[in-house]
Amino acid sequence: MTATSEASSPPSPPGVLQWMRKNLFSNWFNSLLTILGVTVVYFSLVSIASWVFTTADWRPVTVAPLLYMIGQYPREELWRIGVSVLSITFLLGMSWGVWKQYVRSFAIFLGILFAVLAVFPLETTTITLPIRIVMAINPFLIYLGFRIGRLRSVHGRYVAALWLVALLLIPLVILPGFDNSTLLPKVETTVWGGLLVTLLLSVGGIVLSFPIGVLLALGRRSSLPVVKLFSILFIEVIRGVPLVTILFMFSIILALFLPAESRIDRVIRALMGTVVFSAAYTAENVRGGLQAIPPGQVEAAKAIGLKNFQITSLIVLPQALRLVIPTMVGQFISLFKDTTLVYIVGINDLLGIGNAVLNLDPEFVRLQMEVYIFIAVIFWIFSYFMSYASLQLEKALGVGER
Repeated sequence: MTATSEASSPPSPPGVLQWMRKNLFSNWFNSLLTILGVTVVYFSLVSIASWVFTTADWRPVTVAPLLYMIGQYPREELWRIGVSVLSITFLLGMSWGVWKQYVRSFAIFLGILFAVLAVFPLETTTITLPIRIVMAINPFLIYLGFRIGRLRSVHGRYVAALWLVALLLIPLVILPGFDNSTLLPKVETTVWGGLLVTLLLSVGGIVLSFPIGVLLALGRRSSLPVVKLFSILFIEVIRGVPLVTILFMFSIILALFLPAESRIDRVIRALMGTVVFSAAYTAENVRGGLQAIPPGQVEAAKAIGLKNFQITSLIVLPQALRLVIPTMVGQFISLFKDTTLVYIVGINDLLGIGNAVLNLDPEFVRLQMEVYIFIAVIFWIFSYFMSYASLQLEKALGVGER
C-alpha cells in the first residue's frame, strides 16, 4: 500500500538549485550568458540607485506635489478631490472582493502607496495634515470595500453600476460644480491639470470610444450600404489623420464655428477628439475579432431561428471581444499615453504641469531628467497594471487556449 501510494503521488516541484541548474546553468553557453546577464543587471542597478538616491535633485518633484496631481484646482475645494478619491478607492476594494485577481494587485499597491505617502516627509507645506489623513484613510477603505465585496449578496453587476455612477458624478457634478451654488461652486476647467486631467481624458476616452468602436465595426460589416459607407469613411479618414491634428480641429477650429453662447468646454473638446480618434482604431480591432468567428456558427444560429440581433449580441460579438482583448488593451494603453498631446493645445495635463514646474525656478531648468523620469514612472505604473489586468482576464477566459 505504501509503495503504491508513493508511486502514484505527483512528483514534488524542483528546488531552487535544481531550477537554476536546469534553466540557467544547463551548459557552458547558458552559464556564460547567465553570468554576463547578472553582471550587467547588477552594475546597472547600482548605477541607477546611486543616481536616484545621491546624484539626482528631486526638488522639482517635491516642491509642488499637489500641482502634479490636480493642477491649480482651488485649494479651498480640495474636499471634492478627497471625496472622489475615497469613493474610487472604496469601489476598488469592492471590485477586488468581487472580481478578485483582476484588480487585486493594483488595489494592494494603491493601498500601500497611500499609506507611504501619508507618512512620507516632504519639504513642502502644500501637503497639509487633512490631506495626510485622507491618504491614511484610503488603505482602510480599500480593505473595507474588499470585505463588503466578498459578501454573497454583492454581485458584480451592482459594483459595475456603482462604478458607472461614480464615473458620471465625479467628472460631471462633483469636480466642476454649478453656477450660483454655495455647496458646489463652479470650478472652471482652466484650473484643472496634472494627473487629474490625464485620467479624465484617458478613462473618458476609453469608456466612450469602446461602444462607438463596436458600433462602427458592426456598421462596416453591415448589409445596409449607407451604414457601411459611413463606417468605412469615418474609420479610414480618422485613421489617416494624426491625433494632434484631430485635437487641433476639436480644440481650435470647432470653437470658431460655434456661436459664442454655445461654446463647448476646452477639456470636453479635447475629450471629443480623443474619443473620435480611439473609436476608429477600436473599430478595426473589433472587426478583426468579428472576422475570426467561423461562418458556421452564424449559419447554425440562423438554423435554430435566432434573429440577426440575437446572433450578433449573444454569439458573434462576445467571442469576437474575447479574441481581441490583447489588442484592445494595447490600444487603451496607447490612448492613455497619447493624452500627453493635449499639452500642445494648451491643456496642462501631467506633462504640461511638469514643464510648468521647470519654469518656476531658474535652477530647475537643468533638472529636466528628474521631472520626466517621475512622469514616466507614473505612466508606467498605470500601463503595467492595465496590462496585468488584461493578462488575468485572458487567463480567466482562456484566450489562446481554446
